[in-house]
Amino acid sequence: MNKNKVKDIYLAGGCFWGTEHFFKQVEGVVDTEVGFANGHTDNPTYKEVYTDETGYAETVHVRYNPDVASLEFILRMFFKAIDPISLNKQGHDEGTRYRTGVYYVDEEDLPVIDKVFAEEQQNHGQPLVVEKLPLKNYYSAEDYHQDYLDKNPSGYCHLPLSLFEFARNAKENKQLDR
Repeated sequence: MNKNKVKDIYLAGGCFWGTEHFFKQVEGVVDTEVGFANGHTDNPTYKEVYTDETGYAETVHVRYNPDVASLEFILRMFFKAIDPISLNKQGHDEGTRYRTGVYYVDEEDLPVIDKVFAEEQQNHGQPLVVEKLPLKNYYSAEDYHQDYLDKNPSGYCHLPLSLFEFARNAKENKQLDR
């Protein structure tokens, strides 16, 4: 695959184990990595992030082929996997490390991000609490967190199993209705 065809977006969707596993199912996603984004310390460990004192959000670095899955499609999928009006909480997981966010590295992506956010806002009677910010910093999580649900199929996940099947079957040209 042409490396120039791969784009990056960083998505915080609660516990990164489930968010990563969800995006690994999406056609056009070529790589995922879990880590920590937009905090205020250097080289944080999971144990440090877990205290909610580092400012980091559990985040998935999603690398995708825009010829197969557009950023708009990736973001629509993201909104299917989160509760965008729940502040610092997804499923049973609570704390600022579980906040939701879209962290971009390419300023040219902002119009698409703004469009999807505006359309998603129409589906809710209260304001979205999903961060929409440039990526300030990102650190990869420890190896045992990478591909966690592949290594631990019965491991904890805040997302319902049906969502993974939905992601496997979703295609850019199909409607994203569940």
